[in-house]
Amino acid sequence: MNVSRIAVVGGIALSSVVLLSGTAFAHVSVQPQGEAAKGGYATVNVKVPNERDNASTVKVEINFPTDHPLASVMPQPVPGWKAVVTKAKLAKPLELHGKKINEAVSKVTWTADGSKIGPGQFQQFPLSLGQLPEDADQLVLKAIQTYDNNEVVRWIEEPKEGAAEPQNPAPVLRLSAATEDHHGGGATKTDEKAGQEEEVKEEKGHSHAASDSDSSDTTARVLGVVGILVGVAGVAFGVLAGRRRSA
Repeated sequence: MNVSRIAVVGGIALSSVVLLSGTAFAHVSVQPQGEAAKGGYATVNVKVPNERDNASTVKVEINFPTDHPLASVMPQPVPGWKAVVTKAKLAKPLELHGKKINEAVSKVTWTADGSKIGPGQFQQFPLSLGQLPEDADQLVLKAIQTYDNNEVVRWIEEPKEGAAEPQNPAPVLRLSAATEDHHGGGATKTDEKAGQEEEVKEEKGHSHAASDSDSSDTTARVLGVVGILVGVAGVAFGVLAGRRRSA
């Protein structure tokens, strides 16, 4: 009996640990695609899991820090969701590519428009961010998740280094060391190189086409002249032949 009770108690304890661990990790997070380098640009995915068994997520809001404002935040279209970018005026203007920026993105809101995040599912919302700050190691992007039963979960608690994870941690984007090209990765250069190679191919194609066209025109002209000469020769031969018969 004692062994059975211990086994039951142990099983319940283990199940509780597993359930609690699953809940702790099932929160809104932000993950870079490749590198998110200081002073550069990056593409990130906002990952939103659904934590409820009896409700679906219908709205997600990501708020950007005011102490490190971002001049450019562009959402990638997600089927079944409508994205709205909200900007706010800055107390201190930013300077980007030699221009002064007086406002920055304060939040991006996705609202279900024919789609939902159902129980046991998650959705990713891609964002293009820039220019990332050079004087920060991370960006805390506070999130608000709304369910179709009107429940609202605020993922706004900033995690502290060395401390236990809070109940509703805010998504954190870790920034890597600055790169020389300030693009946060090689995608831009690769795309540019691919575009240049494509242009070279097109120019060569046009050159070959023009060369083929010129060759065709020259051949046609030569054949035309030959045809005319053959025709003249035929006429002359006919005339001479007629004279010989008359004689």
